Parts: sequence; C-alpha cells; structure tokens
Amino acid sequence: MKPDARQSPGRRVEAIVVGASAGGIEALLVLLQGIAPPWHLPVVVVLHLPETHESHLAEIFAERLRIPVREAADKMPLAPDSLYFAPPGYHLSIERDRRFSLSCEPPVHFSRPSIDVLMASAADAYGPALAGFLLTGANDDGAEGLCHIHLAGGITAVQDPNEAYISTMPRAAIARHSPDHVLPLRELRALLLQLESAHAH
Repeated sequence: MKPDARQSPGRRVEAIVVGASAGGIEALLVLLQGIAPPWHLPVVVVLHLPETHESHLAEIFAERLRIPVREAADKMPLAPDSLYFAPPGYHLSIERDRRFSLSCEPPVHFSRPSIDVLMASAADAYGPALAGFLLTGANDDGAEGLCHIHLAGGITAVQDPNEAYISTMPRAAIARHSPDHVLPLRELRALLLQLESAHAH
C-alpha cells in the first residue's frame, strides 16, 4: 500500500462502524442527516445506553432517514443499504461471514455494548475495506477498537474534541494512535458521503 493510499478519498470501503456515548444521539443526527437512497454501505452504530432501558434508537432514526434502519439481531446478515444499532445489554460483533453476533460477555469500559468489541470484530471481518468513526463520549471505549481498524489497514476518523459534547472519547482515540481524520461533525459527514460515493462507482 502506498503511504498515501489510506488518505485517498477514492478508497473503496465495504462497511462503516460508528461509536458514540454521551451526546451521541445529537452527533449522529448531524453525521447521518439526509442519508437517502441510493445508499450502498452498511453503517453499524454502538451508542452507549443504560442496559435496563429499551432502545428506541431505530425508531428515532427511521423517522428521520430514508434508508432502512434496524436493531441488529443475532445471525442477521448485514445488508448493504442499511443503518444498524446495537441492542442494549449485548456486545455486538461482526463475524467473518458478514453476519451479526450478540453476546453477554462482561462489559468493556463499563459498557455493553462496547464500541471496542464492535470495531475489533469488524476490522477482522473487513480488513482494509472498513471505516471507523468515533464521536463524542465520556470514557475510553473505542480507542482500542479504532486502533484495530488502523492496524488492519482501514480508515479511522474521530470527531474534533474541541467540538465534541464530551471530548474524553475522541481524545483517548487520538492519544492511542494518529487517526486518518480528526474533523468536526459536518466534515465527518462529508467524508461519510465521499466513502459511499467511492463505493458506488
């Protein structure tokens, strides 16, 4: 791989994983605003929620987006045109056959689902054809997972800590490795659309 290949806007990715915690719903609404068909990349999101609460994320985002929005289920194959949310109380992984797997392993960074678990498994499944986005949050979850994506040759992007509602999570990721992109949300959204456009051609 040429040293600059990772930076290339023409890089083809096959999936995008996103992690967020405190302030994450508002950040995701900006990141995903206006996504509409034709859309060709699965987007998988872990957003920290209390385990005891039923998640309404799929409903909230289905009302605002024009692509299919689902809560991920065990053994469900990833469809290329959809947005998926991890259900509360389970770790969400992506298997090498591009299906979801749910587990009740202990929390990671006090979180289940864990961003690290999703990102590390997705890096194993997709290798360099993966992009990982890490947004606002109040702990270190996602820093290690984003590093897995980086080591697998994928693209890593972090919300600018100066803009994040809570900067702990972006700062932890930046300290762990040098992300390919550190950008405000609106520029992360432009990157997301750029990756989708490169995949579609």
